[in-house]
Amino acid sequence: MSNLRDEVAVASPDADGAEVARRPAPGTRERILKVATELFGKHGVRAVGMQQLVDETGIGKSLVYREFTGKDDLVVAWLHQMRAVWWDMSAEVVARYPDDPARQMLGIVEMVHEQVAAEGYFGCVYHTTSSEFRDPQHPGHQESVRHAREIREQLRGLASAAGVVDPHRLADELLLIIDGIYASASVLGPSGPSRIGVELASQLIQQHCSDALPAITTIGH
Repeated sequence: MSNLRDEVAVASPDADGAEVARRPAPGTRERILKVATELFGKHGVRAVGMQQLVDETGIGKSLVYREFTGKDDLVVAWLHQMRAVWWDMSAEVVARYPDDPARQMLGIVEMVHEQVAAEGYFGCVYHTTSSEFRDPQHPGHQESVRHAREIREQLRGLASAAGVVDPHRLADELLLIIDGIYASASVLGPSGPSRIGVELASQLIQQHCSDALPAITTIGH
């Protein structure tokens, strides 16, 4: 554990030059979220307390609570950060296949497979959070539901753009594959059943978009 108290606390002198307050240094919030991501991934969201976060970051408790009012506030900020990562990656996929919504849909599934194959994958953060906080009113649960709905709408939009007769059905089928990839890889790894997710998605898209995509082979062994 690194001790960053001297680095992240900036004293504000009064008119006589005396230190009267400490305020977070630039990057404090990002540092807290980075450590929270590591801890949540290793131990789960519910198991990590604010004191553990204070200890691991080396940031004073008052500064941590100045950035986040409590655990729920931290969890929501963390999920927002993860959401931004998803949409940045998704935007790159869409830009890679301009004017080809069928290929864009497959690209999103490929992106998910790459995520679960990456070193350090512990499971989908939204699946984990929604299962740990099952109360529909919990802000973490609500953020997880919101993210899933947004992905569903994205897939519906792409399916509609591809001229699919029933875009809602294709979107739901692809979302089931995406969820299955995340869930399977967290238990059996990327070489388990999740390895055929991209192939299944390609077959579904081909069924809905005749001749839209060339046949592809299974990823992995």
